Amino acid sequence: MTFDRVWLDANLCTMVAREGDPLGVIEDGAIAARDGHIAWVGRRADLPADATTTTQCDGAWILPGLIDCHTHLVYAGDRAREFEMRLEGASYEAIARAGGGILSTVRATRAADEAALVAAALPRLDLLLAEGVTTIEVKSGYGLELETERRMLRAARRLAGLRPVSLQTSLLAAHAVPPEFAGDADGYARHVAEDILPAIAAEGLADAVDGFTDSVIGFDLAQTRLVFEAARRAGLPVKLHADQLRDDAGAALAARHGALSADHIEYANAAGIAAMAHAGTVGVLLPGAFYFIRETHLPDIAAMRAAGLRLALATDLNPGSCPAPSLLLMLNMGCTLFRLTVAEALAGVTRHAAAALGLSDRGMLAPGLRCDLALYGISRPAELCYWIGRNPCLGRVVAGA
Repeated sequence: MTFDRVWLDANLCTMVAREGDPLGVIEDGAIAARDGHIAWVGRRADLPADATTTTQCDGAWILPGLIDCHTHLVYAGDRAREFEMRLEGASYEAIARAGGGILSTVRATRAADEAALVAAALPRLDLLLAEGVTTIEVKSGYGLELETERRMLRAARRLAGLRPVSLQTSLLAAHAVPPEFAGDADGYARHVAEDILPAIAAEGLADAVDGFTDSVIGFDLAQTRLVFEAARRAGLPVKLHADQLRDDAGAALAARHGALSADHIEYANAAGIAAMAHAGTVGVLLPGAFYFIRETHLPDIAAMRAAGLRLALATDLNPGSCPAPSLLLMLNMGCTLFRLTVAEALAGVTRHAAAALGLSDRGMLAPGLRCDLALYGISRPAELCYWIGRNPCLGRVVAGA
């Protein structure tokens, strides 16, 4: 048996759960790659052949390349002034209703050309890659009209050509009601469904369609259904920002439409959680946003565990509610704020994050999957959740390279 490359003298956290070992640990292990995929994984003593290229890992831990399954990586400007306003007592909702919030980023993003969007996003992307991230989802949603939404998605696609990373895009035109449709959320939802979404789908710029369901500052259930039905007609899977600030039955709506994921879900009720689990919809927890906007209503983790809901973790990197380009920080926050176990948190940035993007070819160290690896100088996997502000990543492997 011949391999392109072998990594030796490594401890493996395969994320292939076994009885009594949810992390699938293999000590003194090896991984072999061929044609960009994992060809063999196991104990070094059992390695069946040598390779042209061998990498000695000196006892480092290897995990599947980390996956950030919810980001708003591409945007222009910042919202530091709004941060000051919140410290002075203004609420996130009050700022949004006054024309700030998402709409302030919309103004800055509409004014930026594609090159400027790429240049602004690259430093944020590099911070994530430096931590061992190999797959990233990027949403639009700061254009709220066809040309800027298209420009954002094109900028996201360009990033994958500038850095070694696998990138997924989501059309989030149903993020907020733009000034042109002020007071007419119904009309804008129809515009997204009938004009923006079909045009973006025809150009192949989006891998999925997302929306923001919220009865005060987002879209109601009927408006969201309109967008989801258009996505189905275009052959695109759906995702949903759901139940972040109140229980709007978003989790149940996501489940009814077979959504890949419902994200935030701090206020999701037990019935909606159970419906998600039954539908196979992944729950994406975003503890950074919870922390940054000083939310106090914790997600019902007990109900999620009881339902067998798969839980992912992501940065929600964005300028308004989570300016945090660190997935390792989210591991710590998921454990400290939401009381996830180490195994739950690590599954949340590997195999469950892959499921949240509809990607079955990554998220674990197993033969046949993409050879996306993250190498860390740690003594045990729990350190990835334990440290605050430390990055022990030694390097990444993307599709075997």
